[in-house]
Amino acid sequence: MLADSPVDQNQAAAARIRLDESWKQRLLPELLSPAMQQLRGWLREQIQAGKQIYPPPRQIFAALDHTPFDRVQVVILGQDPYHGPGQAQGLCFSVPPGVDVPPSLVNVFAELKRDLGIEPPGHGCLLPWADRGVLLLNAVLTVERGRAGAHQGKGWEAFTDRIIGLLNAEREGLVFMLWGAYAQAKGKLLDPRRHLVLRAPHPSPLSAYRGFIGCDHFSRANHYLKVRGGKPIDWQLPPASQL
Repeated sequence: MLADSPVDQNQAAAARIRLDESWKQRLLPELLSPAMQQLRGWLREQIQAGKQIYPPPRQIFAALDHTPFDRVQVVILGQDPYHGPGQAQGLCFSVPPGVDVPPSLVNVFAELKRDLGIEPPGHGCLLPWADRGVLLLNAVLTVERGRAGAHQGKGWEAFTDRIIGLLNAEREGLVFMLWGAYAQAKGKLLDPRRHLVLRAPHPSPLSAYRGFIGCDHFSRANHYLKVRGGKPIDWQLPPASQL
């Protein structure tokens, strides 16, 4: 029996990738690239070695699945997923209902209240934001339990650079919130003539009061969207019982 051609093999591999179609059609070359195959192989090796990897495989691309390409209005960039059990769900800064709100997210909610008067919801699940057009994207999409930054430099950065590059080139009038030096390094990929690029210190307790608190990013984003004739983001989060 003849072996499948590379084209057939690529088509079969593409069919196995579970990802929102609006992103899949744009990212397929990256998803099928040797670099991504190498990253997948490395992740398999880590799992086979008994290491716990977060988030669960089906949630690695959750940010893209919940915020299709044409629905993105705001992009919030994080660094890598939370590395504690049960925390990571594929959305930067977000944790599932019932999980303690991490300190950085506590400060995000504090700024949201100061800026727009919105009370903290009593949980840390930002899924409604994602469904309303806020792409909650980490620069690195996986992490090892208990080891923050363990998967940096393994290939995810080039992949998420491509995501940001596509949004920069194909869309116009988006808001990018770059919190902290790691996120701000991605700013080189953005054209500030096409988009609103907002920068502030990271909301972590170590830096939040050096300028994150008081940055007004939420109101500035909504003002920009409204001025351009778009719909502002509803930043209010429902109680956990309604998620």
